[in-house]
Amino acid sequence: MSEKIKNDQSKLDKIVALSKNRGFIFPGSEIYGGLANTWDYGPLGVELKNSIKREWWKFFVQEDKNAVGIDGGILMNPNVWVASGHVGGFSDPLKDCKSCKTRHRADNLIANSPIGKKQSIDTDAMSTTQMDEYVEANKINCPHCGKSDWTQIRQFNLMFKTNRGVTDDSSSVVYLRPETAQAQFVNFQNLQRVSRLKLPFGVGQIGKAFRNEITPGNFTFRTVEFEQMEYQYFTHASTSMDDYEMFKSRAMEFYIKRLGIEKKQLKFKDHGTALSHYAKAAVDAQYNFPFGFGEIGGTHHRGTFDLGNHQTHSGKNMEYVDPVTNEKYIPTVIESSHGCDRLVLAVLCNAYHEETLEGDDVRVVLKLKPCLAPYKVAVLPLQKKDLGEKSDEIFALLAKNFMTTYDETASIGKRYRRQDEIGTPFCVTVDFETLEDDCVTIRYRDTMKQERVPIKKLVNHITKKLSK
Repeated sequence: MSEKIKNDQSKLDKIVALSKNRGFIFPGSEIYGGLANTWDYGPLGVELKNSIKREWWKFFVQEDKNAVGIDGGILMNPNVWVASGHVGGFSDPLKDCKSCKTRHRADNLIANSPIGKKQSIDTDAMSTTQMDEYVEANKINCPHCGKSDWTQIRQFNLMFKTNRGVTDDSSSVVYLRPETAQAQFVNFQNLQRVSRLKLPFGVGQIGKAFRNEITPGNFTFRTVEFEQMEYQYFTHASTSMDDYEMFKSRAMEFYIKRLGIEKKQLKFKDHGTALSHYAKAAVDAQYNFPFGFGEIGGTHHRGTFDLGNHQTHSGKNMEYVDPVTNEKYIPTVIESSHGCDRLVLAVLCNAYHEETLEGDDVRVVLKLKPCLAPYKVAVLPLQKKDLGEKSDEIFALLAKNFMTTYDETASIGKRYRRQDEIGTPFCVTVDFETLEDDCVTIRYRDTMKQERVPIKKLVNHITKKLSK
């Protein structure tokens, strides 16, 4: 019987342990005691993450004739962040505990407090003054020391600063980008010119971003270094709200059809009137993690804010000229933004199952969509000495077409379980009959059923199964 583990801390603990023990995700700088909220992707994690990025690129860029890609730099002229509003208005409301000197986000203190959870407080709609008053009136305690002795809220800019050049002075200050989107905006005219695209068209980008946040943990959900997959759709204001609704639907389609996430575990959370400085409308896509619903992506109606501000600050023309009507206008932008690291975590949570078999034996299995699995197929020789050469030939054949692993240690049953636990959809068993009939046995992860297949048909057989 297959059982989806309940959403609770025990499930998250199991996923964290599996991630470390099987090579998905390791704590960053672990041998030096680590660095809070930094993580390294291991051999399986990097394959899973790359698979998610490939599916996103195919869905948003490759399969759209009116879309192109870009890979912008992490470091940009500091004036980019002045124009974007990040220098003046990109901050978190933080409170310091006077007793133990720890620092916390005020909105998280309220939302995670017993009274905040009971009342379902929407901190997005609260001003800093209202948050200060709420914390004081309800005597919300410090989660570290248990006391309620707070400073007033202070706003801290979330951008990482660094210095460019050999002198450490203010003229050389640059920022690690807090989002990838600005490269898509500042290159708008270049992209439109070289691609000869007519509006509406889209620009996709995948890349690292950095935010100096006070983070609550929850594994890889909130980190200071993360990867974004962002798509900017340049369109006309007259159709922009319809485009906004379209990209909301496309986001859900991507999560469900391309990543295999269960629809019932997803929902939208509209920002209402609590909008970012650039947005005219915005909605978060949320997944039901073991710790509750959390944002995995968002659709934002950015209006003409970005291109308009860059035109003002740079003095460069950001207008588009319609080749049919000759109308000149600054395009409106609809953004479809997705957190790659959060989607890795969502996919792992969605795929993690424990199955009770005969005799109360428990099988841990990651039911990943086959196209996302780190290894698509495993080659398992029943006996190392006499079947090794034939198994090597089969591995070489498969490895040219799929990410393939090879395992010759322990019993075949234990090897099946190891592959189940990391989500490998197909196991190819090489036995002594293989030397006679040139066939192998394929064992399927989800059903555990087995099938005999000729080696000459093996690649086509697996290819067809992966496409489903």
